[in-house]
Amino acid sequence: MSRPQEQVVDATQLPSYAFGNRSLMWWGTFGMMAIEGMVFALACIVYFYVRTRVDEWPPDALPPELVWGTANTLLMLLSLVPNEWTKRAAEAEDLPKVRIGMWICVGFGTAFLLLRTLEFTALNVRWDTNAYGSAVWMLLALHTIHVATDFWDTTVLAVLMMQDRIEGKRYVDVSENGMYWYFVVLAWLPIYAIIYFGARVH
Repeated sequence: MSRPQEQVVDATQLPSYAFGNRSLMWWGTFGMMAIEGMVFALACIVYFYVRTRVDEWPPDALPPELVWGTANTLLMLLSLVPNEWTKRAAEAEDLPKVRIGMWICVGFGTAFLLLRTLEFTALNVRWDTNAYGSAVWMLLALHTIHVATDFWDTTVLAVLMMQDRIEGKRYVDVSENGMYWYFVVLAWLPIYAIIYFGARVH
């Protein structure tokens, strides 16, 4: 009997990158968001646990001032517009729009981090004052780390997208960076409510 002839598959025409859940980068980003989401949830649980252990809330402190936290929240919500525009431009591989969008996003990140420094000064409690102060500072610091990390990634990608020759996978990086920013914004909304209104509800 003759052996069956082996079939040869030509993979040279297959794409070297993909968007969405066909990309390993998408799954990596999704997994990281799931882990970090649990970290945020645990930090929120700590806040509410501390609240059950004291009679006066907040203990030995005034509630945080609303102005900077609210300004940052509005700025983050507004940033979703250029974020989505840039994400769509990346998935369409529209380089001129991606370049513009990335630098707009860098501008939003810069403004947000500057406002966040003012936000820390308006908490009306130090991180080492008591357990309440530690919980509030932990929540705000955890979110600030995520914003700073995404700001760094966005800036690096913005610089890379200014090169003459752009690899296709860079568009995937921009798209996934946009998805991660949605996580950062959505994670902030309950944290904002807890920090600023949790101290005002008795």
